[in-house]
Amino acid sequence: MLELSDRFPQGVGLYNPLVKSSDELVVKMRRIAVSALGRMYQPQKGMFVFRGKKGVNGIIYEGLSRRYTAIVLIALAGENSDVSEAVLCGQAPDNVCRRLVHSVLSAPSVGDTALTLWACCALNISDRPRIRETLRGLLQRGGRCPTVDASWALKAFCVDCNAEVGDMRERLAERLMSAFNLEAAIFPHFIGNDRSFRDHVSCFADQVYPIQALSAYHHWSANKRALEVASRCAEKICELQGTGGQWWWHYDRRTGKVVEGYPVYSVHQDAMAPMALFDLRRSGGPDHSAAIAKGLSWMLNAPEINCSLIDQTHCAIWRKVDRRGPRKLCRYLKAAASRIHASFRVFWIDRLFQPVVVDYECRPYHLAWLLYAWPDTRPYGGKR
Repeated sequence: MLELSDRFPQGVGLYNPLVKSSDELVVKMRRIAVSALGRMYQPQKGMFVFRGKKGVNGIIYEGLSRRYTAIVLIALAGENSDVSEAVLCGQAPDNVCRRLVHSVLSAPSVGDTALTLWACCALNISDRPRIRETLRGLLQRGGRCPTVDASWALKAFCVDCNAEVGDMRERLAERLMSAFNLEAAIFPHFIGNDRSFRDHVSCFADQVYPIQALSAYHHWSANKRALEVASRCAEKICELQGTGGQWWWHYDRRTGKVVEGYPVYSVHQDAMAPMALFDLRRSGGPDHSAAIAKGLSWMLNAPEINCSLIDQTHCAIWRKVDRRGPRKLCRYLKAAASRIHASFRVFWIDRLFQPVVVDYECRPYHLAWLLYAWPDTRPYGGKR
């Protein structure tokens, strides 16, 4: 594996002392990811569980997820065969992917279909016309679409070199770029009409996946506007990053301010932010390695709880640090206040509901994106 110093070149400055410890951290997290994913895979179903939760006698696994299965397959496409065999209990990734295609086609959605097409392309599976055409059909219906799903679709079409994609890349890229608030430098939660009382609020995922998708689109088309939009959004989330390295959760798309920072998700810290910012850099965008290192420092020791969410005993990376109190109450109150007026804030929530609660849950997509962000076989800057 490359030393982290290869990914974080000279000039990182303040964060250089983290390089060695971060390198060890990435190695540790990769080992946990491979081992934990192997436990999360259900070979008879050909899918990964929805989540693992800490129980009295160990981790309890619940549900099945086609979406998470596709994300794991995307990550495994860049790994050595021994990693794939360990994760998939000896099954071949392409066979698992073909099985997934049939499952997704039985009840398609934009998100599941886009990720499955991306997985097919990553694994170089040739028989993917049906999944491609299904995704095209879903998108051609128009209407409101989650920003995350649209971003996955654009990324999938960018890695799919088939000419039958037509103008879907251009249309999706234009929809994403048009939805971007250039002044606030924030993407909305939905592309299209959204008239809920929280339509001004978007989340961290709504920023990360468009950055990644537009970076891929620029790499494919050399579209300068795509790179400019992706770079502007990346600069904004890095500007808003917490002093402890936190990637905050909810933003006001009208003003570019943080509406509510918590929960802080570990997947944002060690996987989603790095993978998007690395992809942006690879496509010719700015270098945000300092912010990536700062985000990893939160994984070493989350200041809210003075410990790490990495649990080697249970072979898990726990999901998040959240506020105490009723579930989602704080974020809804803050969203409602900012809806009344962009400058309104309910600061008493920060004092009353401290962020000290750990969510003892682990999901496959987190571990998969971690492997994707920090590949063992591909250097930063290499072809994905």
